Amino acid sequence: MEFFHKQTNFPFMATRKVWYTLSAILMIGCFVSFATNGLNYAIDFTGGVSAEASFPAVADVDRVRAALAQAGFHEPSVQNFGSSRDVAIRLPPIEDQPADVIRGRIESVLKSVDPNAQLLSFSVVGPQVGDELKVSAAWALFFTLILIFIYLAFRFHTWRLSVGAIFAVLHDPILVLGVFSVTQTPFDLPVVAAVLAVIGYSLNDTVVVFDRIRERFEASRRLAPAVALDQAINQTLSRTIMTKVVTSIVVVALLFLGGPVLRGFSEALLIGILAGTYSSIYISSAVALDLGLKAEHVFPVVKKTALDHLP
Repeated sequence: MEFFHKQTNFPFMATRKVWYTLSAILMIGCFVSFATNGLNYAIDFTGGVSAEASFPAVADVDRVRAALAQAGFHEPSVQNFGSSRDVAIRLPPIEDQPADVIRGRIESVLKSVDPNAQLLSFSVVGPQVGDELKVSAAWALFFTLILIFIYLAFRFHTWRLSVGAIFAVLHDPILVLGVFSVTQTPFDLPVVAAVLAVIGYSLNDTVVVFDRIRERFEASRRLAPAVALDQAINQTLSRTIMTKVVTSIVVVALLFLGGPVLRGFSEALLIGILAGTYSSIYISSAVALDLGLKAEHVFPVVKKTALDHLP
């Protein structure tokens, strides 16, 4: 199935400098927001109170959340887990109150919602866990970029495509995090999972375009690099748009119907899908072109030896 009825012929590479400027503006805006606003870290990174409760009947999550807020707990997070009768409660750090007092307050709130409610577990999470997660995520991203660079360099026989892919891989998550910084949407572990998914999704789209670039160079070694890249992108454009549209339908449904628990996750995915479509065209391929990509880089010339002349 094709999105377009006939083959497109858009001159993508001719306008790449305009899109470079747009990307530069967006990246600068993201870094300025990081420096001024930072990210709105959720309890996963800041620490806080974690509790689990069970109700004899279906738990009214909204009522529990409202009761906690009325009792003085700031921005309580309440969601179902396991079954409709069990709820998980997460609260920001509460200073100057011992754990026993906080536990008693939560139990009182639960009893006010349902006298038969039971507090199954209670724990106070320290901020050091979040610090460890940040360090681990940074190292994971570093090694991921190194492995992506090595993989693409071996697969396509040139570092130029690898550098283009690395720029695209960095571009998309930075843009996602920048939007979260500007909007101050809570940044939790599901959002981290979405960012990692965005990296993989963007890389897959980039590799598809790179494969078609190699095919165009194989069909005509004398083809101008800009023409080969334009042809490759246009030939994969229908596939790219169809994939993004179908995926976006599911993500938009999660965004509007998934509730507050999945809002950050779905927002990150939706931003990443849009950014990944853009970066696979105007970042990864365009950067490779400006680094001097040619057919001989993708298909290295094999030097003949004396043995090749033997009968």
